[in-house]
Amino acid sequence: MIDRQSIAAVAARIRPHVRRTPVLEDGERVLKLELLQHSGSFKARGAFANLLTRKVPAAGVVAASGGNHGAAVAYAARELGAPARIYVPTVSSKAKVQRIRDYGAELMIGGERYADALAASERWAAESGALQVHAYDQEGALLGQGTVGLELEEQAPDIDTLLVAVGGGGLIGGIAAWYAGKVKVIGVEPVLAPTLSRALEAGRPVDAPAGGIAADSLAPKRVGELMFPIAQRYVDRVILVEDEEIRAAQKALWDRFRVAAEPGGAAAYAALLSGKFSPRGRTAILVCGGNTTAVDFDR
Repeated sequence: MIDRQSIAAVAARIRPHVRRTPVLEDGERVLKLELLQHSGSFKARGAFANLLTRKVPAAGVVAASGGNHGAAVAYAARELGAPARIYVPTVSSKAKVQRIRDYGAELMIGGERYADALAASERWAAESGALQVHAYDQEGALLGQGTVGLELEEQAPDIDTLLVAVGGGGLIGGIAAWYAGKVKVIGVEPVLAPTLSRALEAGRPVDAPAGGIAADSLAPKRVGELMFPIAQRYVDRVILVEDEEIRAAQKALWDRFRVAAEPGGAAAYAALLSGKFSPRGRTAILVCGGNTTAVDFDR
């Protein structure tokens, strides 16, 4: 079950291994800085949830990722003493690829998109017996990501609305399951990767375009089967943002708050900054990833 009780149980299980990330108050806005999580994104929560609640075989774990999930699984595997092999596509950013290498995982690069890496990881899991750790369509992933909602509710109990970037949907699915309608949860997607938008229109997960500057984090072929009924029930709506609006949000987060977010991490803020979302009441924005080389400290 993906509900408040199950999320709370997983939160207790992973608490020694993850950071309680801070919030930044800006008037009626609250920025939840999940980019400060271990491995640079919220994905560490789901990675630890998976590895701590399932039996890891001697062959270790395998994951496919645009980058953030791979870094999280590599980090969790290192911390828990398990071998890891990570498959990433060629669109993965240098920052994310380097993170995976730094955590000691075996890195495999192939294919242009996440779907290619996923297929390769599935073949390896079948061949080796390694535990497959899916980026978003496993119960552990949703329960782990749902702990972001639990934590935010403790830190900012008075919010009315929460903006969350959407890729495969594990993050928004877990968070929406936690809040269960108590606040408005609004998804934000790139125009060039409208996975949840297409699914809601079709009434089921369907293939969508997988492009744009956030393609290494917000552009799987389709949203997960597990998150979709949760989204149908608890996600208020989805806002689409252009690549240039995401770039502007990255710049604004740095200029205003000295927060260095990757494109996917800045997408939710882009909905606010662009005016596509007009806040009423107290609004939280999840800044969910910071694996970027956008800040040049050599200049």
